[in-house]
Order: sequence, then C-alpha cells, then structure tokens
Amino acid sequence: MINVSNVSKSFKDVRAVQEVSLKVAPGEYVALLGPNGAGKTTLVEMIEGLRTPDSGDISILGRTWKHDEKWLRGIMGISLQETRFIDKLTVREIMDLFAGFYGRPADEMPGILEHIGLLEKSDSYTMNLSHGQRQKLALGIALINHPQLLILDEPTTGLDPNARRELWGILAGLKAKGTALILTTHYMEEAEYLCERIIIMNQGRILAEGTLEELLRTHGAMEIISFALEGCGKVPGDGAAGAGEAVTGASSSPVKALPACEIPDSVARIAGALELVRGEEPGSGQLYVNDIVAALPPFLAAVDREGLRLRRLECRKMNLDDLFVSLTGRRLDA
Repeated sequence: MINVSNVSKSFKDVRAVQEVSLKVAPGEYVALLGPNGAGKTTLVEMIEGLRTPDSGDISILGRTWKHDEKWLRGIMGISLQETRFIDKLTVREIMDLFAGFYGRPADEMPGILEHIGLLEKSDSYTMNLSHGQRQKLALGIALINHPQLLILDEPTTGLDPNARRELWGILAGLKAKGTALILTTHYMEEAEYLCERIIIMNQGRILAEGTLEELLRTHGAMEIISFALEGCGKVPGDGAAGAGEAVTGASSSPVKALPACEIPDSVARIAGALELVRGEEPGSGQLYVNDIVAALPPFLAAVDREGLRLRRLECRKMNLDDLFVSLTGRRLDA
C-alpha cells in the first residue's frame, strides 16, 4: 500500500524527519508513536501529499503525488490534528458538502452518520457539538469516499475515556472492510488496542518497529519490579533524621534514611537485574528483569540487609510505555 524510502524533511535548522523508510501493507493497521517534535506529523503530511520531501521517495499503490495526485486523493481518507467546521452548518449539511467534493451521492451520508454514531445529530449545528462529536464528524468526512487508506493524526487527543473507546470501536470495525490505517497517537493503549504493528519515532528517526510482542522481545526485558524505598530523600536539616540515621515510620521498626534518592548498589544490582531506571520520586525506580519469580527474593533480601523498608512495590509485565522509556529515556507524554 505505502512505500516510504529514505525520506528526509528539514525546516530551517530543524531536521524534522531524517532518512525514514517504512512500508504499510493493504489492510494493515500501523501506529506511529512518538513525543511532540518526534517528526510524526511531518512524516504523515508527506505521505498525505501536503508536504514535499527534501529527499527520498513516497509511493502509494505504486503511484506518486507528482504524477497521480487526483487519483490518490480519491483513495485516501484523512483526519488532521484539528478540524474546524462552519458553525452555522448542520452535521448533515457538512457531510453533503464534502460528499459533493468527492462526487459521492448524498443518500449515502445517513449510513456513514449512523456508522459513526451521529445520525441523531444530523440537524444539529456543528457549533453545538461536543469535542468528541466533532472528532466523530471529522472521521465521518474521512470515510465519505470509502478510502482504501485512512490516515488519522492524533484523532482522540482531548477526548474523555468513553469517547475515546467509542472512536476505537468505529476504527476497529473498519478493519473488516480491508481499510489500511496509519494512526499517530500519544496513547500507548490506543496503539496496543487498534494496531498490529507499531513504529516508534524520536527526533526524526525510527527507533524500532514491529508487533508489540516483537518489540518487547527484541528491545527489552519482559518483566519489571517497580518500587519506592521508605526514608529516601531525608537529609540533615530538613526536620528528619540525617543520612544514615534511623527514622521511625508507622511501625516501631527503624528505617535507614538514604541521602537524597540514593538506591544502594546491592538493591540495584541483584542477580537477574538487567537495568535500573531511577524514578523522579526519591528512592524510586524500576528494575528490568527476565524473570520476576527468580529476581524478587534476592531484591527483597537486599532491601532487608540495607535496613530499608518498601513504601511501594509492583511487579508486572513490560508494556509499550515501558519500552518507549527504555528506548528514549523519556515518557511518551513528557
């Protein structure tokens, strides 16, 4: 469906996209993940024909924007980050207007409105729609021409969880019709729920791509011990016991105070630990391990030997958010 080969794009001194290559198969749902400034929107705008690459090539079903723009517009549905509507047009009038642009019959519009859950809002002015309803209308416009390829740029940003899941349901239903999807998003759970392949971008480059299982298997440990140690951050002069002194918590057991966020090596380097990512909270962190069952006993023993107490402990499988942190050193929403 899509072939992007060594594409780059710069804006003055900013290299927004750097030698990116990717392919999307017919009917495939692909998520494009990355923080603000990663180059996601610039990349999809080049795929959409809204920007021209400085170098590299883009083809869609073997056609290029230079030679086949009208044809490509006819097989593609696009929803940008923000869509503005004419306030005093109704939902049905907006749909009829865009149907005319695509040469589609107006009698198809009620079916699309029913599919996106807006049929009852047909006579409502767009200015009276909620944010979630406006996002649904933008999706409805993108579906008017029954596209073979759908490109959605952060379609659920700002939606409440219920509205977001309603939109997910609509998109999941399109997959059965063979529509291909490129989805840019900040939401890890959205990518996991909708897309079989995930592409992670940062600073204009692709860091990793594959199914969630492939990414986790290839790029990181599969399990995590997340913890926070009691007494970390206690330093002399802050009204608490000084570093190395005993402090008393809710129980009468003494708790060793650590100097500002220090995690002892014996805790961080237990047998089976592959990596420690320190948290923003003093004394907190995440240990990446191959096997929680094997790693947890020596971790707890090390905490006990150091005279510390756990304030928080969570053991879980690694997810897409954890993978992104391990690849980039930052959270997706940071």
